[in-house]
Amino acid sequence: MNQPRQQQDVPGVERLLDPPADHGEESYRGHGRLKGRAAIVTGGDSGIGRAVAIAFAREGADVLVSYLSEDEDAEETRRWVEDAGRRCVLVRGDIAEPAHCREIVRRAMDAFGRLDVLVNNAAYQMARESLDEIPDEEWDYTFQVNVTAMFHLCKAAVPHMKPGASIINTSSINSDKPNPTLLPYAATKGAIANFSAGLAQLLADQGIRVNSVAPGPIWTPLIPATLPPDAVASFGKQTPLERPGQPAEVAPIFVLLASDEASYMTGGRYAVTGGTPML
Repeated sequence: MNQPRQQQDVPGVERLLDPPADHGEESYRGHGRLKGRAAIVTGGDSGIGRAVAIAFAREGADVLVSYLSEDEDAEETRRWVEDAGRRCVLVRGDIAEPAHCREIVRRAMDAFGRLDVLVNNAAYQMARESLDEIPDEEWDYTFQVNVTAMFHLCKAAVPHMKPGASIINTSSINSDKPNPTLLPYAATKGAIANFSAGLAQLLADQGIRVNSVAPGPIWTPLIPATLPPDAVASFGKQTPLERPGQPAEVAPIFVLLASDEASYMTGGRYAVTGGTPML
């Protein structure tokens, strides 16, 4: 895949992505692995979140999609979920606000009456060339969206979860190989991996599994919205596969971790990196 130099405003939208990303719209085939279950996917309007929402729906799950402000993208995700015959609830708002995190869980319970899977996927990043360039408020906001919201969502969700439920948090290859120009983001992704491993142990006696997924360079609207145009043009070329991954190539590990097939998998971090090793 070759992508041209391009730039978008934060948070980025799918319709401006060149070339378009593949979320599994035409390729993902479900096998009933999540039949009758209900899931929350934050950042489910686009990118990895959209691919996960589509895959979950085709596996039989109803999905609440939490998103910031990208209404057009969110409606497109809802269309694909409903095309799979499942219910989809859209919840707009900023997960940096703890009350909004609790509202997301409340809306899911009101709509579905149960909660089996929580995917903490929404994230914020911004490239900066030096420490001095990072505004204090940007550091704080990155942690609020990427880490603190995960805590509040988990805390609100767990009381509604039964044995066999699954929490899946999106970490990153940056948790192992931090990109210096993404310093706040990379630090949060290390925290997510650590939080997931610790929470897995804390919730083991309740039968709730917790894992994290660590993608490498995946082609999503976040990339042209937060990286310089030259970095966008070369994005993913540094991997052994010499290309960025597609959201559709990440979604299957989320399905596995959400399903009963992963009943002995908890506390792990699973790499989807195009061949770049992680320790």
